[in-house]
Amino acid sequence: MSGPAPAPAAVIAGIGRYLPPDVVTNDDLSARLDTSDAWIRSRTGIASRHVVAPGTATSDLAVEAGRRALASAGGGAEAVVLATTTPDQPCPATAPLVADRLGLRGVAAFDVSSVCSGFLYGLATSAGLIASGTVGSVLLIAADAFTTIIDPEDRGTAVIFADGAGAVLLRAGRPDEPGAVGRVVLGSDGSLGGLIEVPAGGSRQRSSRIAPEPGEEFFRMRGRETFRHAVGRMTQSSRAALAAAGWDGPLAADRFAAHQANARILTAVAEELGIPAERRLSNIEWTGNTGAASLAVLLAEATARGTLKAGHRTLLTAFGGGLSWGATALLWPELKTFDD
Repeated sequence: MSGPAPAPAAVIAGIGRYLPPDVVTNDDLSARLDTSDAWIRSRTGIASRHVVAPGTATSDLAVEAGRRALASAGGGAEAVVLATTTPDQPCPATAPLVADRLGLRGVAAFDVSSVCSGFLYGLATSAGLIASGTVGSVLLIAADAFTTIIDPEDRGTAVIFADGAGAVLLRAGRPDEPGAVGRVVLGSDGSLGGLIEVPAGGSRQRSSRIAPEPGEEFFRMRGRETFRHAVGRMTQSSRAALAAAGWDGPLAADRFAAHQANARILTAVAEELGIPAERRLSNIEWTGNTGAASLAVLLAEATARGTLKAGHRTLLTAFGGGLSWGATALLWPELKTFDD
C-alpha cells in the first residue's frame, strides 16, 4: 500500500525584471552632496542607479516586471505576492492593484513586508501556498521605489538606494525538478529593529498625536552595525541552506547570488563562505541597492546575460530590516527572458 502523495514543490518557471529609465550617476549626486565618485565607489561599489520619475509608484514597477515573468513562463497565475517596503499607500495593499493591471482580477493577492529580505520571505510564502494546494501557481514580485523614502540630503543613504522590480512565476511541480524551491532558511531579530527603520508614519507615531521631528519620515540606517550583522547573518543562513539542500559546503555552489546591499558586504560574505570571485553574481555597480527587488533583479539579469545558466547550483541569501534574513539553495532551471 502506497503512502500519501508528496506535497507539490514550487518550481520557478518564469522570470522578469524592470528598472525605471532615469539613471542617476555618482557625478550627479556629487553635484549636490558632499561626496565624490571615488568616495561612493570605494565604500559601496556603486557607480549609478535607476530612480523613479515623479508620479511613478511601486505598482508601476511591479506591473512591468510581472508582465515579463508571465511572458517568460508563457502562462498566468492563481495568486500574486508582492514583496515591498514602499507600497503605493498604507491601505489597500498594492498586490491587488498589480494583479488587476496584469489581467489577473479575482486571484488571491497580498503584500509581504520584510525590507531587503522580502524576496526570500515571499519565496517561502509562495512555496507554502503551492505545497498546501491552495493554488497551483504564484506570481511573486519584489518591487521597491526606495528613493521615495530616502532623504535626498543624507549622504549615507542617498548614494546607496535605488528603484526597481524583479519577478518569478512559480508553478506546482516535483521536488527533484530544476527550479524547485526547497527549504528557505529564514530568521529575524526584532531587538535590533532600530538599526534599519523609518521612524514616523506608522501607528505608534500617529497614535501619539505628536508631530514627527523633521526627517523622521525618511529611512534611517546605522551603517557600521548593520554591516556586521548583515555579514554574520547571511553567512550563517547560507551555511544552513546548503546543509538543508544536502550540498557539500559552499564550494558545491556554482553561483552565489546575494542581496545587493553594498559591495563590501557582498565581498565579506563570499570570503567568509570561501566562494571564489568567478562564482559570485553582482550588478550593484549599475543598479545600487533596490531593496526587496535586489535579489530578483539580479537573478533575472544574470539569466538574461547568460552568467546564470540552467544546471547551475545556486545559493541565494539576503538581509534586511527587522532585522530579517534568509537563504536557500536550488538548481537553476532553463528560462526564457523578455527584457523589452
